[in-house]
Amino acid sequence: MANGWWLLTPLAASLLMAACLVPLGYRVLARGVVFADLAIAQWAALGSLAGLFLMPHHTIAGTSVSGLIFAFLAVAMVHLILKWVPDYREAMIGTLYVLGASLATLVVSHDPHGAQQLAKILNGDLLWITSISLVPLAAVTLAVLMWRNKGSERIRSRLFLPLFAVAVTMTVDMAGVYVVFATLIAAPLMLCCLRGYGLWMASGFCFAGHGLGLWLSATHDIPAGPAVVVSVLGCCLLATAVFRRPARSPITGELF
Repeated sequence: MANGWWLLTPLAASLLMAACLVPLGYRVLARGVVFADLAIAQWAALGSLAGLFLMPHHTIAGTSVSGLIFAFLAVAMVHLILKWVPDYREAMIGTLYVLGASLATLVVSHDPHGAQQLAKILNGDLLWITSISLVPLAAVTLAVLMWRNKGSERIRSRLFLPLFAVAVTMTVDMAGVYVVFATLIAAPLMLCCLRGYGLWMASGFCFAGHGLGLWLSATHDIPAGPAVVVSVLGCCLLATAVFRRPARSPITGELF
């Protein structure tokens, strides 16, 4: 591992995550429901933790079935919140996130290794991702890119929910809640919404942040998840400061 070739796998995963999550995050920002993706990611994490006890070996393409079920459950709850109490949506979705986080803590409270499991689901273990995990992630990324560029706005709105739930569940299992949230929100917010640049540029700087965070983690023996989050935010802030351009509003469109 001294030659650094082993870093190619987590770098490839980071590239796929940037290409997959940045367009989805831009759509989240378009509707102004930022807490929704964090809440869904937290419930996907809750499902993965619950699955360790209920069905520890039950996965599809490396993704926890229980995590996917809980992600869809969170999507349904967010949809109901937006439909029934739109004036208090941020407060209600924030409450949903806190509930998911609290339930996750309770699920692992009697496990001797519960603290480590909880920390892993939040911070992830992207540095040690396996090459076989890249195959389903590449498939989901391709589906997101096709969703972004093909079909009518009505079709994209209807397909958003399943794509979002699957993508978030899969990437939370790989990288953790914090990395997923930073990837979804930081680059689209700073480069697309504040500076008016396109998704490819935002994805590029997001990937640069991932790469820097992974390198710092590997060379300085620090946790990969926090290193990636800080690096993504740093790269996006730097790009926002350097590449000045009039801001424009994000695209409109239905999220849920």
